[in-house]
Amino acid sequence: MGLNVLILAGSRPGRPDPMAQAAGISHKAILPICGTPMISRVISALQAVEGIGRIAICIERPDVLAGIVPDNVTFIPPAAGPSASVMRALDTLGTPLLVTTADHALLEPGWIRAFMQGARDSGCDVAAGIAMEPDIQRDVPGTKRTMIRLADGAFSGCNMFLFRTPAAYGVIRLWQKLEAERKHPFRMARILGLGILLRFILRRLTRADVCRRIGQLSHARVALVPLPDGRAAVDVDKPADLELVTRLLSVAPAT
Repeated sequence: MGLNVLILAGSRPGRPDPMAQAAGISHKAILPICGTPMISRVISALQAVEGIGRIAICIERPDVLAGIVPDNVTFIPPAAGPSASVMRALDTLGTPLLVTTADHALLEPGWIRAFMQGARDSGCDVAAGIAMEPDIQRDVPGTKRTMIRLADGAFSGCNMFLFRTPAAYGVIRLWQKLEAERKHPFRMARILGLGILLRFILRRLTRADVCRRIGQLSHARVALVPLPDGRAAVDVDKPADLELVTRLLSVAPAT
């Protein structure tokens, strides 16, 4: 059957994406980079990986992708938030399920393979791809990414998640609780535990600590999988990202 994939491509109700607005289009997913819509680049990278099965796209208006994506993709309507949308996709596609985003325009098959191998080697139920700060500085010097700074190094997320087993549902339920409190940091901290927050403030929290705590709360094995290429942390969220990605795609072949 292969590994099924979910691409998150929707827009939040009542909050048009500024990148889409600036380009005069309805969705950022179809923003052209070097003449190719971003989501087409993501799909091409996925299709180049051995063992990829069904590709599903979560978007509220599939019609905007007519003539852009292959006819055999599956469309899944978005739910109330990202976590609920992933839950809906799991109910439809089952596990294992690879999740990425339509604005991951630099996505390369080699990154996907490395992520999948790292997740398998960890024996986890859920994995998240990350890029360490030194690798980001080496491969995309000068770029500004959101960094999580822990005792064993700073990293940025790579918009790649693998829900390997049914135990992943526990992580999504925890994600939903945190998402519901996203405007209340103290409540989020209470969910995770004040001990975790204190260790984070004191710079004593490690990646293993984070995975262990999420595992305790979700009853699942969680892994953060570092990717070898710092470019994997780059998505298109602002004009500077678009300029960077356009420049990188014009000089670097996919692997």
